[in-house]
Order: sequence, then C-alpha cells, then structure tokens
Amino acid sequence: METGKLIKELRIKKGMTQEELAEKTEVSTRTIQRIENGQVDPRSYTLQMIAKALEVDFSLFASTEAGECEEKEHSNNIWLGFLHLSGILPLVFPTVLMWRARKHKTAAMSRHYRSVISFQLLICGVLTGCLWVYWKANITTPLLGVLLINTLLSITNTVKVLNGEPYIPSPFRKNESPD
Repeated sequence: METGKLIKELRIKKGMTQEELAEKTEVSTRTIQRIENGQVDPRSYTLQMIAKALEVDFSLFASTEAGECEEKEHSNNIWLGFLHLSGILPLVFPTVLMWRARKHKTAAMSRHYRSVISFQLLICGVLTGCLWVYWKANITTPLLGVLLINTLLSITNTVKVLNGEPYIPSPFRKNESPD
C-alpha cells in the first residue's frame, strides 16, 4: 500500500481530520492532503511526526517505502534489460533513443548505455571484418559466429540485469566491475 493511502487510512481509523493531523504534526493541511493523494513523498522527519501523531510505529511507514523502492528497482531493471536486449542488433539508433528517453528516470542507465554502445560498436567492427572475409573468400562461418556470440551475450546480459545480477560489460575486459 502506498504511504499516503496508509496515512489516510490510519487517520480515518483514529477519527482525525486532516486539519487535526496537520496541527499535531506541525505540517500544513495542504501538505497532508498532498501526501494522502500521493502527490508528494513525505520526508523521513515528516513521517516520524505523522507516526507519532497517529500513535503508530514509524517502521510501518518504512516497510511501505521499502516496498515502493523494490517496485522502482524492478522497473529500472526492466528498462536496463530492454537496453541490453537492444544490443542483439548491432544498430546503435534504438539504443540511443532508449537511453535519451530514460537517462534521467532510470538509475545507472548511462553506465549500462556506455557498455551496450561500446559492445555494439565492437560487434560492428568485427562484422565489417567478417563481411570483408566473406567478400574476398566467400566464407560465412565467421559472420554467423559473430552474430551468434552477439546474440548470446546480449541475452545473457539481459537476463542478468533483470535478475539484479552484475552484467558482463565486455567479453574482452573481465576485470571491469559494472556494478
């Protein structure tokens, strides 16, 4: 349950009005209204004052906040997973669009973006070399091998990010710590 809804529910159970709660907490009535409507997230001090006024344990609100943080982290992991999945195609454009849309909304998006772009550019370079070999010698094995490795690594990183595990930043730099 969201913090604001929980506060409203507890306030109503106590038979208090928003004005009375505001008086006891030294917070404006408008702020209480905005907290209960979910328009703002109350600061820790405000939550402590509200918990004291409603005669409940502050940890009740902390567990609600922890659940909301887990939900936000899960959402971040989904976006980061999409970013890594975009690495399957060595096309930089979709990755750039995704990064631009989410860079200020998703934690660690820029770090993951740099890793995915670096990997995509590496694959583009290797694919160019493989195409040259194909053009000169008519051998498709290196080309298919690079595409297979690219796909496997992109899917592996996507699964790792979705599960909250550290991803593989590059197959050639294993000492780099991504998370």
